Amino acid sequence: MTTERLVLRTWTAAEALAVSAHEGGTRPDGWAADFPAEGDRVIASLLGDNPAWLGAYGHRLITERDSGLIVGSIGLFWPPHEGLLEIGYGVVASRRGRGYATEAVRALAAFALTAPGVHTVTAGVELSNPASVRVLEKAGFQRYDTTPAQDNEGTARFRTTRPTPGK
Repeated sequence: MTTERLVLRTWTAAEALAVSAHEGGTRPDGWAADFPAEGDRVIASLLGDNPAWLGAYGHRLITERDSGLIVGSIGLFWPPHEGLLEIGYGVVASRRGRGYATEAVRALAAFALTAPGVHTVTAGVELSNPASVRVLEKAGFQRYDTTPAQDNEGTARFRTTRPTPGK
């Protein structure tokens, strides 16, 4: 999947192993200097137990089209449940503030809404992360629930839905 500035492509098993095993030493060509982030390592470690996440509606690496560098990851937690599908995303610190997360979320959510049986894409975000809240708002998601802060970490739930024909 290609957007204006990004390529969103599925992980390979070899990439998942490389990210899981990376300890901060020599990094493969094609990785931004601060890739992988902690979230990327978590997803990579879960891919083996969740083979559907490597499919068309699964997890993807975010690559800058201009540089060809991997700068984050985004994914759908397949399969959907009662028409709902969760999305998660992360962009490395060196590439934040450029609109990459919003661009990737908007594209993958639109794609997800074309999947059979999917009518809603949801996302959760900690309120202590206002930049991530803004990503979802800019990508067209609407807040539908907020969990009060416990230990100073409340969460908000967002969603976007398949457009109703004729509206």
